[in-house]
Amino acid sequence: MPETSDIYLKDLNEDQVAAVSHYLGPALVVAGPGSGKTRVLTHRVAFLIEEKKVPEGNILCVTFTNKAADEIKARVKDILGSENILPWSGTFHSICAKILRKDGRDIGIPVSYVIYDTDDQSAVIRDIEKDFGIDTKRFHPRAVLEHISGAKSEMVSPGMYAGYAQGYFQKTVATIYPEYQQRLRQSNALDFDDLLLETVHLFEASPHILKKYQDIFKFILVDEYQDTNKVQYALTKALANGHENLFVVGDMSQAIYSFRGADFRNILNFQNDYPKAKIYNLGKNYRSTKNILEAAKNLIKN
Repeated sequence: MPETSDIYLKDLNEDQVAAVSHYLGPALVVAGPGSGKTRVLTHRVAFLIEEKKVPEGNILCVTFTNKAADEIKARVKDILGSENILPWSGTFHSICAKILRKDGRDIGIPVSYVIYDTDDQSAVIRDIEKDFGIDTKRFHPRAVLEHISGAKSEMVSPGMYAGYAQGYFQKTVATIYPEYQQRLRQSNALDFDDLLLETVHLFEASPHILKKYQDIFKFILVDEYQDTNKVQYALTKALANGHENLFVVGDMSQAIYSFRGADFRNILNFQNDYPKAKIYNLGKNYRSTKNILEAAKNLIKN
């Protein structure tokens, strides 16, 4: 075990030190509530930079919120006492937006594409409904968008969705979905779900571009892995297939609750995807109740 005088191991317990000191190969950190998973993530970034001399540009650190990404950058700076840029630290959406700016033209996405927010998306849906004679009160644009977003997070294309659609509402969404995509393209626009989905499409259509980013991202860290949905899982797996230095942190108690199309099976199946993966259990909990931890443990068993 490394000397605890090392700056990147300061104030860590034994379980955290073991996880932070992991170097090569895939690893899953099973973290209960309050067990210091964010600390482990940030200290491992510092470990890679300081101890293993990994260039910052070769580290991809993915979080679910901009706040979390900023926190990681700030903590790494505090640990190392230097201005660490971490150019590839951010949310799935921000990372994919950067990739598409650089290489999206390979699949027809211009460098100058715009990103539509929820209001922009709703306006497009509303216009389509008016053009198609669809009642906007009965088929509220936000409700339609939820269905389209859910389809995209499961990597379901407009054509596939039409095949799956059941009931009047879904069948109406199935008529709107392809037109919605066409109008986005006509405006050189992507919505937030497209940022991820089109990056997957880019990697599938242009293996040389995927290889480029696999070579860049020699070490990949993913926070809140239990919250990943199908498209986020596909992105992570494609990029990690290069070096397989994939380090994911997941809170099993939170895996009980599914949102944004999150699939807790991604974390439960991690060992199936990476049979040689090391598993680190941050057993010490600082703020959670016994009941929540027991529920999480039972979820893992089942």
